[in-house]
Amino acid sequence: MFSDDSSIENFKQLFYDFKKYVELQKEHTQLELIEKLTKLFSTLILGIVLIALGMMALFYLLFAFAYIIEPLIGLAAAYGIIVFILLLIVILIIVFRQQLIINPMVNFLANLFFNPPKNTDE
Repeated sequence: MFSDDSSIENFKQLFYDFKKYVELQKEHTQLELIEKLTKLFSTLILGIVLIALGMMALFYLLFAFAYIIEPLIGLAAAYGIIVFILLLIVILIIVFRQQLIINPMVNFLANLFFNPPKNTDE
């Protein structure tokens, strides 16, 4: 069946091409994984920075609010209102964590890892 030399050469070429294809697929998969992990980590870092800045802004905003209402109700009561507002925010985040945190995170990760990459070359 493989008695002539051209069949053997064709088989060798086919084996070489298949080996090269597997290597290219491995490299493509590695590059795709690196791209997705880079997007994931950059989004994570951006989220951490935005949350930290938002918390600092909220902190100063609430203290400004406390100093505004302090002449009306007293300093201790103003700080009590600030504590109440912060506890209310924490409770709202806990109650709506599915809609605010879990669903967007699941959607982002599903879109990142399960959707085919978009070609920007076209």
